Amino acid sequence: MIGYLDLPSGISGDMFLGCLVDAGWPIEQLRGALRQLKLPARDWAVESKQVMKGPFRATLVDVRVTEGAPIGHPFVLAPSQAHGHTHRNLTDIRSMIQSSDLPGIVKEQSVAVFTRLAHAEARVHGSTLDQIHFHEVGALDAIIDIVGTVAAIHELGIEALCSSAFPMSHGWTDSQHGKLPLPAPATLEILSAAGAPGIPGPGEGEHVTPTGAALVCELAKFHQPAMQLHKIAIGAGKRDSSWPNVARLWLGAAQSTEVVSAADSIVQIETNIDDMNPQFYAPLSERLFAAGALDVWLTPIQMKKNRPGVLLGVLANSHNQRVIADLILRETTTLGVRVTPVHRFEAEREMKSVSTSFGMVRVKLKKWNGHTISAMPEYEDCRRLSDEKKVPLQEVYNAALTAVRSV
Repeated sequence: MIGYLDLPSGISGDMFLGCLVDAGWPIEQLRGALRQLKLPARDWAVESKQVMKGPFRATLVDVRVTEGAPIGHPFVLAPSQAHGHTHRNLTDIRSMIQSSDLPGIVKEQSVAVFTRLAHAEARVHGSTLDQIHFHEVGALDAIIDIVGTVAAIHELGIEALCSSAFPMSHGWTDSQHGKLPLPAPATLEILSAAGAPGIPGPGEGEHVTPTGAALVCELAKFHQPAMQLHKIAIGAGKRDSSWPNVARLWLGAAQSTEVVSAADSIVQIETNIDDMNPQFYAPLSERLFAAGALDVWLTPIQMKKNRPGVLLGVLANSHNQRVIADLILRETTTLGVRVTPVHRFEAEREMKSVSTSFGMVRVKLKKWNGHTISAMPEYEDCRRLSDEKKVPLQEVYNAALTAVRSV
């Protein structure tokens, strides 16, 4: 299944969640995903309800957290303790997510969204990631929006996500730093880094929040795919406007196996390095994947003056190239990187849940020209059931393969 975000009135984290709950993701599953982060239950609550936005019925997801900082602008320049409030930095957020029991892909993508958000705020304030902190309230709101959205996309089996252009607003918004012009500076930085398309907005006010921008720029590609429509889900914004304040998520099937890949713009980013501690490559690779890299590899090479070196290669979506290049230039000894556009063909993928004697396992089906070629059980599901049932991992894996063949 693929999805297309139609953004006539923009996007925020709760509007994105509204689309996904309206698409059929139960609100209780959202609460379950958040409980895995071990967030204090007294500090947050999420509810959903049906509302009317002009002529549209839509789902509103109401995220409630402790009173405090303006929601949607979670970053402040502050030490970890200030003005009687606790602040979390990017390392704290990453540790919270990675230590949870969420599926690996959900953790990776959630961290990547937060990293994109933090890079933008650091550029706005002329600061560094270490100096950028989340206010305790804004951080909690952003965690719910980001982790919830990524988990929902994963659970709904949306294999590829595309988006329309962002409506660009005008006016002012309040923040920890006082009044800010719209679009918010961090939003503009995120859209600029991703090379995202923008169009004039429907009126005054904030149409795209930094959290909404980071989610879409990390998870979606900017084109309208050819697709067979199966369902339209509508998420509501909290503000009432003279126009319907909604986002729409179109769900369906790609009309050909090349629809998603043909429109996908991929780049290969490379650099040669001969003067860096080899111990630094492992954490660098992890951060590159967290920032959205599709693949990372190291190749031994011979450089000038007969020095042994390493070719660092990264495959990424073109809208991620600036973030990836920035990370490489900051965290390695190289003085420059090469960026080359590449084209690739991709087989269609479909997620299917199958029942085994150990429990439910998601299986990824590889399809080409309409035919299923192979099946691959999801490692995280098999690993979890193996631990729960105290059986070898391969037994769960083989049981899932047997189950999918009988379907």
